[in-house]
Amino acid sequence: MFTGIIETLGTIQEIKKEKDNIHITINSSITAELKIDQSVSHNGICLTVVAITDSSYTVTAINETIQKTNIGGWTVGDSVNLERAMKLGDRLDGHIVQGHVDQTGICIEAEETNGSWHYTFEYDQALNNLTIEKGSITVNGVSLTVVNSKKNQFSVAIIPYTHEHTNFKNFVIGTKINLEFDVIGKYVSRLYSKN
Repeated sequence: MFTGIIETLGTIQEIKKEKDNIHITINSSITAELKIDQSVSHNGICLTVVAITDSSYTVTAINETIQKTNIGGWTVGDSVNLERAMKLGDRLDGHIVQGHVDQTGICIEAEETNGSWHYTFEYDQALNNLTIEKGSITVNGVSLTVVNSKKNQFSVAIIPYTHEHTNFKNFVIGTKINLEFDVIGKYVSRLYSKN
């Protein structure tokens, strides 16, 4: 489980394809604190550390993950939002995040608004996911509050700190992002889809 509060950015150093899998090596300031078999959120994708070397570590994505996230489009040099799993007893500063991406979305608007940033994302509503006005959403692993919720799109407002310390600063129109919808919202949408 995660909170959606990003600890740091990592930089992709190497990507190796092996059969249907992708092995991704990431340089990060938290590498020294990681251990093999540990879960780390990468742009909202829960991946397991499989190797550690100096300031870099490696994770593996299987075909299921590649098909449901934007990981297949990652390239060497990309910045990745990183968060280690939360500890029991810690404050839950964001919201409950599972690290299981529900689907991808596309950035359709990115603008600075006098000191903050406003982003709008569009997603395929056929998967029965929904956002709730003032509810929680996870975009590339970042816990955010939904504003202007619509049937297949929503917006978020980003404070300067979040913009500077996550890969939101690299988003442009057309950027493909990972979405994890709020676990409570998912439950509600499943109830409505059954009726």
